[in-house]
Amino acid sequence: MAVQNSLSTKPIVNDKSITQVFTFGHPPNQFILTSGERLGPIDVAYETYGQLNGSGDNAILICHALTGSAHAAGGYSETFKSEGWWDSLIGPGKPFDTNRYFIVCSNILGGCYGTTGPASINPAIGQPYGMSFPVVTVRDMVRVQRQLLRYLGVKRLVTVAGGSMGGMQAIEWAVTYPDFMDGVICLAAAGRLYPQAIAFNEVGRRAIMLDPKWNCGNYYPGQGPVDGLALARMIGTITYKSDESMNKRFGRKLCSDDEECLFKFDEKFQVEDYLHYHGGALVKRFDANSYLYLTKAMDLHDISLGYNSYEEALSSIKASMLVVGISSDILFPTYQQKEIVDIMQKHNLEAHYYEIDSPHGHDGFLIEFDKIKPFVDVFLRNL
Repeated sequence: MAVQNSLSTKPIVNDKSITQVFTFGHPPNQFILTSGERLGPIDVAYETYGQLNGSGDNAILICHALTGSAHAAGGYSETFKSEGWWDSLIGPGKPFDTNRYFIVCSNILGGCYGTTGPASINPAIGQPYGMSFPVVTVRDMVRVQRQLLRYLGVKRLVTVAGGSMGGMQAIEWAVTYPDFMDGVICLAAAGRLYPQAIAFNEVGRRAIMLDPKWNCGNYYPGQGPVDGLALARMIGTITYKSDESMNKRFGRKLCSDDEECLFKFDEKFQVEDYLHYHGGALVKRFDANSYLYLTKAMDLHDISLGYNSYEEALSSIKASMLVVGISSDILFPTYQQKEIVDIMQKHNLEAHYYEIDSPHGHDGFLIEFDKIKPFVDVFLRNL
C-alpha cells in the first residue's frame, strides 16, 4: 500500500523530550483496518530517546497501556501533566539504555494524545469523528506503529516491550511481524483477553454511555460524560489493585478522625476517597470516547485471528520472549502468562517466564521497578 508521509513537531513538552507527529494514509491511500474499513489520514504522536545507529537496528519500541501516552520517559510533561510512565526504566545507564538504544514510544491508534482517535477531526465532514470512528484492534495499532518505524528508518528492533495493553501489543508484534525483532518483553498481559477482563470493560463502558452527557458520543467541544468516565476509571482502578494492597494502604480508615462523623451517610472511607480522586484525575486528561474504543480493542484482542488456534499463532513467533506475571494480578492472572510460555516451549521456542512477587496487583508493572530492572537487564544482554 502506497503511503504519503509528513512530519510536524509539537511544542517542546519539557527539556528532555519532544512529542512529534507522523502523518500517513492520505486519501486515496488510506489505511485498511482489520475490519476492512479505511481510515486516513492518520496522525501518530510519538517520542524518541537516544540515537538510531547507521544500520537502523538498535531500536526498542515501548508500548503503553490503556490510558497511557507516548511520554514514556523524559521527566515531567506539561502536555501530559505527568512524569514519563517508565522513567525509571528508560534513560542513560537504565535497562532501556539511551546510550545504546534508540527508544521509540507512540500514542496508540484510537487514543487522545495526538494520535488519530474519536476526538480527531474527520476530514470528510470537518467535525470530530465521535462514534463514527471505526472500531480498531490491537493489530491495527501495531500495524500503525510499523508505519512509524519505517518512516524513522528502523530496519530491525532489538525488542518490543510493554505492560498491560502495552504487553498485548508486544505479543501482537511477535505474531504479526515475527522476523522484525530479536526479543519481546510482555508484562502483565496475554495474547487474548479473557471473560472476566471483558466483563470489567463492559461495565466501564456502560457507566460512560449511560451518562446523559455522553449524548451518543456527540459531546465535543464540551467536557462530555465526566461522571460516567470517572465511574469507569473507579471500576478500572479496583481491578488494578489487590486485596493485600488495599488492606495495607487503607484498611478501614475513614477520611475523618471525628467519631461523630461515623454514622453520617456522606462520610467516606479512605479507599472511597482514593477511587474518587483517580476518577476525577482521569476526566481532566482523557477522552471518554477513546476510553470506549480502546477497551473495545482490548476485548477484541486475540492473536489467533487468522490462525487455526491460539497455539498455532504462538508457535509462529521467532523472537525470544520474556513473559512476566505479577503474583497478585486479578486483571491478568499469572496462568495467562504461563500459558504463553508453556505453549512456546512445547514448540521448542525460546520463552522465559518471570513472576514478580508483589502486593500491588496489576499496577505492579508501573511500580515494582527495582524488581523489573534485573530481569530486563539480563534479557537484553542475552539478546
